[in-house]
Amino acid sequence: MDAEKEQLLQQDDSGKWDKGHGAGPGIGGRRGLPPRQRLEGWRGIYQEHEEIVWTVVYTLLSMITRYWRIGAANYVVWDEAHFGKFGTHYINRDFYFDVHPPLGKMLVGLAGVLSGYHGQFEFKSGVTYPDDVPYTAMRVILASFGVALVPLAWFTAGELGWSRYARHWVTICVLCDVGWLCISRFILLDSMLLFFTFTTFLGLVKFHNQRHDAFGDDWWIWLVFTGWSIGCVCSVKWVGMFATAVVGLYTIEDLWNKFGDLSMSARNYLKHWLARILCLIVIPFIVYASCFKIHFMILNRSGPGDAQMSSLFQSHLVGNDFADSPLEVAFGSKLTLKNYGYGGGLLHSHVQTYPAGSAQQQVTCYHYKDDNNNWIITPTWGDSVNPDEVRYLQDGDTIRLVHYMTNRNLHSHPINAPVTKEAYEVSGYGNSSIGDTQDHWVVEIVDDTHRTKSDQADGRIHSLTTRMRFKHANLGCYLRAANSVLPQWGFKQVEVTCARENNKKDVHTYWNVESHWNEQLPKGNVKLYKSPFWRDFSHLNVAMWTSNNALVPDPDKEDILASQPFDWPFLHLGLRMCGWGDNMIKFYLLGTPIIWYFSTICVGLSLVTAGWFLLRMQRHYNDWLPGQWDHFLYVGKYAFFGWFLHYAPFLIMGRVTYLHHYLPTLWFAVLLAGHMLDTYIFSSPRWSDKSKLVWFVLWTVSVVVNFWWFKDLALGIHGPVNDHPGWQWRDTWNIYNR
Repeated sequence: MDAEKEQLLQQDDSGKWDKGHGAGPGIGGRRGLPPRQRLEGWRGIYQEHEEIVWTVVYTLLSMITRYWRIGAANYVVWDEAHFGKFGTHYINRDFYFDVHPPLGKMLVGLAGVLSGYHGQFEFKSGVTYPDDVPYTAMRVILASFGVALVPLAWFTAGELGWSRYARHWVTICVLCDVGWLCISRFILLDSMLLFFTFTTFLGLVKFHNQRHDAFGDDWWIWLVFTGWSIGCVCSVKWVGMFATAVVGLYTIEDLWNKFGDLSMSARNYLKHWLARILCLIVIPFIVYASCFKIHFMILNRSGPGDAQMSSLFQSHLVGNDFADSPLEVAFGSKLTLKNYGYGGGLLHSHVQTYPAGSAQQQVTCYHYKDDNNNWIITPTWGDSVNPDEVRYLQDGDTIRLVHYMTNRNLHSHPINAPVTKEAYEVSGYGNSSIGDTQDHWVVEIVDDTHRTKSDQADGRIHSLTTRMRFKHANLGCYLRAANSVLPQWGFKQVEVTCARENNKKDVHTYWNVESHWNEQLPKGNVKLYKSPFWRDFSHLNVAMWTSNNALVPDPDKEDILASQPFDWPFLHLGLRMCGWGDNMIKFYLLGTPIIWYFSTICVGLSLVTAGWFLLRMQRHYNDWLPGQWDHFLYVGKYAFFGWFLHYAPFLIMGRVTYLHHYLPTLWFAVLLAGHMLDTYIFSSPRWSDKSKLVWFVLWTVSVVVNFWWFKDLALGIHGPVNDHPGWQWRDTWNIYNR
């Protein structure tokens, strides 16, 4: 009876492959090796609980490396200056603007709350943390996401069906990479981005391994988990879309294969489509949109990012007086004009002049509150208004816009704009007594977002809600701001032009009154203004996209921290994360070289290997047992897609890039390295168990020793850096002072 049970257990283990499960602990790989026999005593207990034992071991080791000396550097390191400040805004509830989605920064704010931080520190780069800022606790909380990478790697490698040796080696690589270690130890978003990248791929692999039990409980759990992870990774940084693309490719292939399965009914096939739409599209979108909803709910006070949002949105922020502005605009009103295009700023002018063209005063769009944003509605030359009477501004009125601070008239003429050559230049010209008809603009109402057509019958301009255009009376062009950025002489502000094309759907020619002052008119009422969430959601996302695309290298300024994508796979450049003084603790972002070099080589080797076996299969060589080739291709294919989709987009991006952008990509390169080691050595029947052990020890010791050699780059370099020899493996690394 016992022998019969043992035989059934062995059949159950060997059948895991056919059912789609990963090998897990205790299974001898993928090349047909027999499962291990059940052991008695403590060895049997260990064998039964091996998964838990190694999960605990690796988690403890990960905690030691991530938390060790984490509070030693008591100053603001690198981008802690940005993300610590964003956390402060959540605690103070001040609205801010940033190019990244809000989830990671909300978690930074939560880490501050849990640590007892009260939001009183400005997080200026290089400044020493005061005693009342619990920076160490905040770093520990955020480093916990980095701690979780190691057990996540252990789970993922197990689900991929590798041998124990390959599984341990990949997990040790994640534990011992200096780059992943370094980036996880500060108040940054990268540890969260990496965490959700790992969970997304784990969810995909777990879901794949449940394909034998479609619509079962575990199948649904891991499909929902994958969708949740997609929503989270995209809500930390938009590069999470690359992980989403990997899941998308898998889903397309999976549904295509099911389409060719004639044994599947049309009803079941439709259910597969609906399940993917619900879990991989709807759930991620709900997670992503919910993060913005919470973001808007928390940040209910006026702050430094107000001007990136619509005037209606700003009117509901505490500390903002827009809603108190007079409802209707009249001649003599002082006001600010906001461009309605996504990412649009406030119409602005300053005393500086154009270096070419008319050489008249510059007119720009500016995203921050400033007295130079104020304009006065003034009659045209030859017209006048009785100061004792209120003359409301209406559709079709011709006006002058006079700059409040310099008294210049908003002006245009047939001179090409400095950046957008196909449009006319807009400038500030003349004064209260000097000017011409080139200062005249015709007001054209587009619509009023909060009034019915009957309410708009009077044709009056309303603050905040009326969208209007300004047509030049002589030239027929339209005042426009389309996010073209002026050079340094224009302070990198947005160019304002007069567009010759009359495109009535061009929102960059739409303007609305934001702030409005007129003592002759009664105050408004906030109840008259509503800002729908979906409009605010869309507006903010487009503004983020526009600002992200504007992060291009500045040819007038050298950025010694920046690097190119071709520099990353073989660690051509590292990154100094702080000042390099002898008396401060220093950090240098660099990967463990042997992990980066070998994993990069394995990216190419995986393609060669797949090509080699395809050629042999075409010649009818039989190298694989049933199901093994499909699994080899599945693992290699999606690890490679993960690497390619995370890396290739940076090759065509115009924005400035840094070494840490490669860190999510590295995960897929490491997976390919593990895949190659498992294919050629650890699961190959050509090697004896002793030889496999020798190879495992050799590769593992190499990784650990290499990590130990470079560990202080992540844990902190104490004293003069030149007192620590042996790190200059490449001449391009600027570790040492020269």
